[in-house]
Amino acid sequence: MAGSGTVFSSALEGMNHVKSESGEMLAKPFLDVCKHLLPVLDKFGAAFAPVKSDIGNNISRLDSKYSSSPSEFNLLYSIVRVEIEAKTAKSSSSCTNALLWLTRAMDYLVELFRNLHDNPDWPMSKACSEAYAKTLKKSHNWLASSSFSVGIKLAPERKKFMDILGGETPELNSDMGKFCTNFSPLLEENHKFLVGFFVFAQRSFVRICIIWFKFCVFNLFAGLCWNGRFESLMHVLNEICL
Repeated sequence: MAGSGTVFSSALEGMNHVKSESGEMLAKPFLDVCKHLLPVLDKFGAAFAPVKSDIGNNISRLDSKYSSSPSEFNLLYSIVRVEIEAKTAKSSSSCTNALLWLTRAMDYLVELFRNLHDNPDWPMSKACSEAYAKTLKKSHNWLASSSFSVGIKLAPERKKFMDILGGETPELNSDMGKFCTNFSPLLEENHKFLVGFFVFAQRSFVRICIIWFKFCVFNLFAGLCWNGRFESLMHVLNEICL
């Protein structure tokens, strides 16, 4: 690959254009960086085909939303904000959910390549399993975790995989390290934004529950007071607080 770059070259170049002049994440450039990694996933063989399909579907969902109104959705997080306002962000088919899982999948790839870069003596299976344990595993249910574990066992041997990428040359190792270093902060920014949204949504739900609880207690109090049953009121409140 001498003179033509590495499998990471396009992604690295794309990262230079992910932020706007004001420092905000741009939708299309970010998605383009993720797209550049799809051919890399092909190098894993059929074992990682489901992973590539899942990543591709999430990219397509976000890309379709962006393409529906490029000016409105120029900024990546504007896609999420629109869904928050429409109260559709928590749907499994939402773009918010697509961004969440796309970011998680990218976390896994970054951690995998970091393992390969930092630990030249690690076999492919260990690099994959350690990356999975640190990233996706905590978000997967038992079935998804079991399926992923099977895929890891079917991954190619390290030497074969690295040869397919272009060999463990200084240029490839350098680009691999840059990819991990440069992409991680962008993914972390996604996580911070999404965590802020989910925390806000959770707090809103808790506030609604508290208001509803107070409303019920007030009406209960009013009803019992109207009938002069103070002892019954105290008994009910005591049961609620226990």
